[in-house]
Amino acid sequence: MSYLWDLSNIKPQTEVVLPGETIPSMFWNAVEQRGAHVWLRQKDLGIWRSWTWQQVGQAVEEIGHGLLALGFANRETASILSNTNIEWVLSDLAVLSANGVANGIYPTDAAEQVHYLCEDSRTTVLFVEDDEQLDKALEVRSRLPQLRKIVVFDMEGLRDFHDEQVMSLDALRALGREHARAHPNALKERTAAVSPDDLAILVYTSGTTGKPKGAMHAHKGLVYTVRGYNTLIARDENDECMCFLPLCHIAERMGGEYFSLYTGAKLNFVENPETVPENVREIAPTVFTAVPRVWEKFYSGVMIALKEASATQQAAYAWAIGVGQRVADLVLEGKEVPGGLRLQFRIARALVLDNVRKLIGIHRSRFLVTGAAPISPDLVRWYLALGVPMLEVWGMTETCGASTGIPAERIKPGSIGPAAQYNEVRLDPATGEILVRGPNVFMGYLNLPEKTAETIDADGWLHTGDVGLVDEEGFFRITDRMKDIIITAGGKNITPSEIENEMKFSPYVTDAVVIGDKRPYLTVIIMIDQENVEKFAQDNDVPFSNYASLTRSPEVQQLIQDLIDSVNKKFARVEQVKKFWLLDTQLSAEDEELTPTMKLKRKLVQQKYAEQIEAMYR
Repeated sequence: MSYLWDLSNIKPQTEVVLPGETIPSMFWNAVEQRGAHVWLRQKDLGIWRSWTWQQVGQAVEEIGHGLLALGFANRETASILSNTNIEWVLSDLAVLSANGVANGIYPTDAAEQVHYLCEDSRTTVLFVEDDEQLDKALEVRSRLPQLRKIVVFDMEGLRDFHDEQVMSLDALRALGREHARAHPNALKERTAAVSPDDLAILVYTSGTTGKPKGAMHAHKGLVYTVRGYNTLIARDENDECMCFLPLCHIAERMGGEYFSLYTGAKLNFVENPETVPENVREIAPTVFTAVPRVWEKFYSGVMIALKEASATQQAAYAWAIGVGQRVADLVLEGKEVPGGLRLQFRIARALVLDNVRKLIGIHRSRFLVTGAAPISPDLVRWYLALGVPMLEVWGMTETCGASTGIPAERIKPGSIGPAAQYNEVRLDPATGEILVRGPNVFMGYLNLPEKTAETIDADGWLHTGDVGLVDEEGFFRITDRMKDIIITAGGKNITPSEIENEMKFSPYVTDAVVIGDKRPYLTVIIMIDQENVEKFAQDNDVPFSNYASLTRSPEVQQLIQDLIDSVNKKFARVEQVKKFWLLDTQLSAEDEELTPTMKLKRKLVQQKYAEQIEAMYR
C-alpha cells in the first residue's frame, strides 16, 4: 500500500512520550523538556506569531498566579466563553494548574445559556473573548451571585469601559506577576496538589433534547485517553496540526489541545471560522482532523472550481480521479495493484491530483481524521483517490473522544473501525446499542446522579445511544441513533443517516433530515449550501432576491429533485424519499435549529416545521 500512502509515517506509539499523571503536570514537564521549541502559532494582523513552550509557560504562570491573587480556591470552576484561540488554551491550562475545574462555553450561546452553564457549574471566574461575549455576561451576572470576576481577552472597543468586576487578561497577567514575586511557589504548590482523581474539566453536551448536561472528566481519564490516542495513530514534534473546532467540544479539547500538549505537535490556530479554507492552505497540516461538514465543503469547492475549468482540465481531472479510484478500490479490497496502474497513478498525481490536494491544503497531510458525525463512504473513497488516507474515528463526549478508529492499513469506508486498545466496545445483544467500558469513560453528569445511573450500568458499561453492527474482523458500523431509527407505517425499519449522508455528498446540500416514522413514505427537510446554490443560480441566470426566493425558485427545486432521484436509485423502494422541503430561512450557529457543530437538531426541526412536514403528507 506504500504507493498510495507511506504506512511507516502512521505508526502507533505505545511508549509514554511525556511523563505526568495530571494535565498540568504533563504541561509543566513539556515546558521543561521542550523549552525553546515552538508549540503554538496564531495569525495576528496578517502575520503568524509563534509561541514557544517557554512563552506559553510564562503566560500560563502569570494567569495562574493572577487567579490565586483573585482568591480562586481549590476545586473552584472557571468558564471560558470564546472562539478557539491561544488565549483559550492559556486560560484552560492556568485554571488546571491552579487546581481548578475548567469549563468551556460555546461563543454562539445566548445570554440565557451562559447563565445556565455558569450557574450549573458554579463558575466563580468567567473568561470572555471580547465585548460581544462580555455583553452576554453582563446581562446575566446579577443572577450569578458566585461569579466574582470577568476577564476579557480582547479589550478593543472597551477602552473607555470601567467596571470593578471586569478586567482585561493583560491586567490579570500583571496582577499575576505581582503575586508571583510575593508568593513565588504558590502556583507550583497548587499544581502539585492536583490529584489524578480530581475533576479536571466539564464538557457540556449540546442539549438537543433538553438542557445541556455537564460531563465530568477527571485528570486520570484525560491523561489515560490522550496516551491512548497515540496508540491509534502517533504524532510527534514534527507534525503541524490545525486548531479550529470549538475548544469546548471534546474533539478539539482532546484531539487538538491535549493531544498536541502530549506529543509536542505544533498547533496552528485559524484566524476565525470563516478563514479555515484560506488558513489550511497556509498551514498545510501534516495531520488534519475535522468534522464531515468540513470535508464536504472542501469537496464541494473542488467540484465548483471544476465546473469553471476548461474542457481540457475537466477531462484531465476525470481521467486522473478515475485512475485514483481504481487504485483505491483495489487497495480497499486488499488486492495487488498492477504495475501499469501504479505508473498511471503516479502520472495522475503529478499532473492533476497533487494540484487538487494543494487547492484544499492537504498536500502535506500524512492522513486525515474524520469524526463527530457520520460521513459518506463515497467521500472517504474520493480522498483516498487523491492519495490521502482518511481515517474515521468514533466516540462521544462521555468517552473522552475516540473509542474506535480505522487503522491505516485496513480502511473500510462506512465503518468506524475496531475498538481502540484502551477501551472495550461491544453491542448490547438485545438492542444492538453500542456499549463502551474503560478508564476513558467519564465520571458522570454534574448534579445529575439519576442521568448518570441511566447512562452507566452497574457493570460499568456506558450506553451510548448509538445502534450498530460489528463484522467478523471486529469492525463496528453505526447504523443510527436509537432514538432516530424510523419505523414506517408499513413496519419497515429505516436508518435515516445513510440516506442523509448520500444527500450531503452533493455540493448543494449542507444538511438533511429524513422524516417517516409511522408515516406511509419518507420525506426530507433539506438545508441547501447557500454559496454553491447561489453560484448555480448565477451561472444559470436564475432570478432570486433573497435566500427564501432562492430556495423556492423552480430551477433550484428541480436541482434538488434531480439529486433525490439520483440518491433514490441506491435504495430499495420503501427507503426512497418521495417529497422534500427546503428550509427557506438562512440558519447560523446562533439559531436553535443547529448544534454548535452546525448539524440540524432532528427533533427540534420536526417540531418547528411540523406544518411543512404535514403538507408533504397531504
